[in-house]
Amino acid sequence: MEMIHETATFQNTINSEKPVMIKFSANWCPDCKRMDMFIGDILEEYSGYQWFEINRDELPEIAQEYDVMGIPSILIFQNGAKIAHLHSANAKTPDEVQEFLTKSL
Repeated sequence: MEMIHETATFQNTINSEKPVMIKFSANWCPDCKRMDMFIGDILEEYSGYQWFEINRDELPEIAQEYDVMGIPSILIFQNGAKIAHLHSANAKTPDEVQEFLTKSL
């Protein structure tokens, strides 16, 4: 998963014609660490899509603009628009993430 460190890179990334996944996290977040333990298998299963990660503390303005109130959250963007949002409360298990992706893609 490639890290995004700049707003301009984020804007270019979300303008893709294909859906792109953006995971919002933070270094201090225990639920983010838990997700990191299982996200690799999901990345393999959904390897046809591009995955990126943003440290919410590094780019708080993006998190605020797209209503990322809790972390980890996974947002899907296409053609510059947010098309789906998995809120942190529903991102605790691999099954929850899988269900979100199945419904959203």
